[in-house]
Amino acid sequence: MRPALARSSAPVTDASLPGVALDVAALAAGLGTAMHAAGLPVGPDRCERLARAVNVMNAHTIAELHACALATLVSDPSQVTTFERVFAALFGGPSPFGEQRLPPPPAMTRGDQDPDPLPAARAQEQAGGWPDGLRPQVTETSPGSGSDTDEVPGTFRVASAAERLRGRDFAQLSGGELRQLVALMRELTLAVPPRRTRRYRRARDGKRPDLRGTLRQARRSGGEAIRLARRAPRSRPRRLVVLCDISGSMEPYARALLMLLYCINGGPVRGGAQGRPEIFSFATRLTRLTPALAAATPETMLAKAGEAAPDWSGGTRIGAALKEFNDRYGVRGMARGAVVLIISDGWETGDPALLGAQMARLYRVAHRVVWANPRTQSPRYRPEVGGMAAAWPYCDAVVSAHNLDALPDLLAALRAA
Repeated sequence: MRPALARSSAPVTDASLPGVALDVAALAAGLGTAMHAAGLPVGPDRCERLARAVNVMNAHTIAELHACALATLVSDPSQVTTFERVFAALFGGPSPFGEQRLPPPPAMTRGDQDPDPLPAARAQEQAGGWPDGLRPQVTETSPGSGSDTDEVPGTFRVASAAERLRGRDFAQLSGGELRQLVALMRELTLAVPPRRTRRYRRARDGKRPDLRGTLRQARRSGGEAIRLARRAPRSRPRRLVVLCDISGSMEPYARALLMLLYCINGGPVRGGAQGRPEIFSFATRLTRLTPALAAATPETMLAKAGEAAPDWSGGTRIGAALKEFNDRYGVRGMARGAVVLIISDGWETGDPALLGAQMARLYRVAHRVVWANPRTQSPRYRPEVGGMAAAWPYCDAVVSAHNLDALPDLLAALRAA
């Protein structure tokens, strides 16, 4: 990072510190590294902008550096709190110092794993490089004090709340913590394999001659067919059908994955039937939840889904619900050539033979069947008993989808050819 910044910045001499030259590139790199370690999206580009801002503004005070850093390193109002905490930990805060001069930057390295929160700052203090009143404020904590280590202003131990929740199981998240993952879920992309339709489009490399197009072009050349127009079949995304288990054991995972389906569609779903996924819930009965996906917010969507499904957090009869889906929707056309996603742990209270027979019916008409089972995250899991053993032979892919880090595997299974 530092060589790239050095090309666009020059050392600035601090008049109040005799014999001390302030390297703007090193200051921008160190401050940017601290902000990035604290969870802010600060990269080399923002560090370069900070170095240029310090040179252009001819910043010589803590307050001026704070203004330049706030304008170049922060891109969202929600990041201001983290920015202020890190800046205060490094420079003691901008406002109490008025027009005091800038100190030399601490030599920070991102990979430093010293247990001391700010080892570089302590080394600078021992070397006598920090003027009086400008030392970073480091809070000492003892192992038995019982205080939360995340509250210590050690920039190398600070991470954003959403990043800390990525690896946690959905069953361990509260409603508020689940809402914090909405921004990360919106970054995911849902894609399903395309399918050929009976309609054609004009294409230069098409294999089928387009007689009407050829005649239209011939009118421009006096009736002479100079070029032969061609056409190729149109393709469009396959339909996605989701069957979500909302029984008591699957309730937290159902909420998370329904929120995922809402977020990756960019909010309220609009368009034709091919553009929106068909969503059904089942516990003791089958309920169509597709209209609930058109809600304005994720919270409203979950509330409408709970109102539409009276068996939320009830028992589990997968085979009976799957039979109702096949009879009323699936075999009649909804599941033909579609990608079917079943979200369930496979705990069947009914007859497993019924589930196996209905899975075979669904497998014959669907393009691909993907089963998301959070129990498969354990390396000791074996589908040897119950409904999962009956359904396993008819699944093209089985994924866990138990936390945010496991969702890319689910999306990859859905878009596989």
